[in-house]
Amino acid sequence: MARSTVAPSPPSGTRGVDPDRRSGRPRLWAELLLIAVCYGAYSVVRNLVPTQHAAAMQRAYEILDVERAMNLDFEFAVNQLFVDVRWLGIGANYYYATLHFIATIGVLVWLYIWHPRRYSTYRWLLFGTTITALIGFWFYPLAPPRFLPGYVDTVVAFNTWGLYDSSPIATVSNQYAAMPSLHTAWSLWCSVAVVAIVRRGWIRIVAAVYPMVTVFVILGTSNHFILDAVGGAAVLAGGYVLTQTLTWASRPVQRLSRGGAEA
Repeated sequence: MARSTVAPSPPSGTRGVDPDRRSGRPRLWAELLLIAVCYGAYSVVRNLVPTQHAAAMQRAYEILDVERAMNLDFEFAVNQLFVDVRWLGIGANYYYATLHFIATIGVLVWLYIWHPRRYSTYRWLLFGTTITALIGFWFYPLAPPRFLPGYVDTVVAFNTWGLYDSSPIATVSNQYAAMPSLHTAWSLWCSVAVVAIVRRGWIRIVAAVYPMVTVFVILGTSNHFILDAVGGAAVLAGGYVLTQTLTWASRPVQRLSRGGAEA
């Protein structure tokens, strides 16, 4: 006689629960909506930053003075390298315009699918970092190096498509959101997430190198000063503090809601 097999019933308390909820993975539609709303709000607020050309230019010269005093003013040399080596400059333009989004979204998707229990933590860290950067954009409008005499906008120099450039087309976007470098902050976020989870050596190396290459690119394309990159690292730390603070503040509410549910 054939032996019948009966699928084990789910543990008590889990019947009827969405599998994504059991795994800790948020519902996809809700996540897509949340990310779209947050990115839309970020774009609007970023472009609402007051345009203060004279003040932003003055701050750029002040940043250069500080870097010279610290022997960190090597943006010009890196920018000239990108101009002299055509393939490097063109490649950097496309890197700057695309990988910033591709890598960040890719890591978010990877976390959502393969590491759902870690996803929410890193998603909130990314949001906290971006919010902290917006505060910097609002209170410290800063002109990028490409606005200064002698520096070359590589997008204009090589006539390539880019995220920002010095042409009239760029007037639709805020050009003074240089401090902090969100390219640096997001690349560091990607690196932290991957290195913390992945155990395969070569992947960890690639993840660790990614922010370094990003800093090299933002300097070479004349979009940021080195201190902007330092600011990017600082807002990632600020995002961590903000995320931890909000998590700590929400714990009493979570305990109360659990207590009500148990009652």
